[in-house]
Amino acid sequence: MATGTKSRPISSFLLRNPRIRLIGLLAFPMTWIIGVYIVSLFLLLITAFWYVDPFSSLVRPGFTLDNFIDVFTVPAYLSTSIRTLFIALAVTFLCILFAVPLGLYMAKIARPWVRNLLAVAITLPLWAGYLVKIIAMRLVFTEQGFFNWAMAPFGIKGPGFSVPIVILTLTYLWFPYMALPVFTAMRQIPHNLFDASSDLGARGFMTIYRVVIPLIIPAIIAGSVFTFSLSLGDYLAARFTGGATQMIGSLIAANINLNPPVAAAFSMIPIAFVVIYLMVARRTGSLERM
Repeated sequence: MATGTKSRPISSFLLRNPRIRLIGLLAFPMTWIIGVYIVSLFLLLITAFWYVDPFSSLVRPGFTLDNFIDVFTVPAYLSTSIRTLFIALAVTFLCILFAVPLGLYMAKIARPWVRNLLAVAITLPLWAGYLVKIIAMRLVFTEQGFFNWAMAPFGIKGPGFSVPIVILTLTYLWFPYMALPVFTAMRQIPHNLFDASSDLGARGFMTIYRVVIPLIIPAIIAGSVFTFSLSLGDYLAARFTGGATQMIGSLIAANINLNPPVAAAFSMIPIAFVVIYLMVARRTGSLERM
C-alpha cells in the first residue's frame, strides 16, 4: 500500500454521509413495497377496467366501468360481497370474544406451566399447513365426523357444511393472530390496577369493561386487522367447509381464467373493505396508540 494512501472503510464513509446510509438502509424494503407490492396492486386496478373480447375471448386493454357495475348490480355478486363482509366481521368478533378472557387468564391467573401449555395450544395451528387445518375442520364436521358422533347421545346434529362452519373454520385459522397480541397487552397491565378497581367496588366484569378493555384496545385493533383482512381474502374454507357457500375469493378464483377483468374488479372489494375498516379504527384513535 502506498504511504500516502489510507484505507477508508465503508462504515466510515456511511457515518459521514447519513443520507446515503438512509438510502442503503431503505433500498431493499422500498424496492419490495413499491416495485412489487404497490405496482402489482396498480396493475390489478388497471386490469379491472379492461374487457374480454366476446369473439376471441381474449382480454383487451381499454377503459370500461362494466366490471364494477356488475359487481354492485348483479344480485349474486352483491350478496356474495355482503356475505363475505358478514363472515369476516363474525370471525373477528368471535376471536375477540375468545381472546380477551383467555388472555386475562393466561396473563394474570394461570400458573407458569399452564400459561406455557396454553401458549403452545394457541400457536399449535400455526405449525400445520393451511390446507391441512381446513381438511381437519372438514373431517370434524362431516356427516360421520367427530362432532356428530360426540353429540349423538344428546340428540344434537351438526349444521353441516354451511356459513356457521365457515366462520368456525376461519376463527380456528386466524385466532392466534388475535390471541397473541391480546395476551401480550394483558401482561403489561400492572396488577395494582386490578387491586384499585376492586377497592373502588368494581366486580370482575366491571373491571374488565372499565379497566382492561380500554387498555388493550390497540392490541385488539392490531389483531382484528389480521383476522378481518385474512377472512375477507379466503375462499378455500368456503370451498371445503361451506357447502354451496361462496365468498369473494370464490368468485375471484372462478373468474381468474374465464374473465380476468371481473376477477380484478372483485379483488378491489376486499381492499376497499380493509381501507374502510382502517379508517374507522383510525377515527377511534386506536391506531395512534399502537
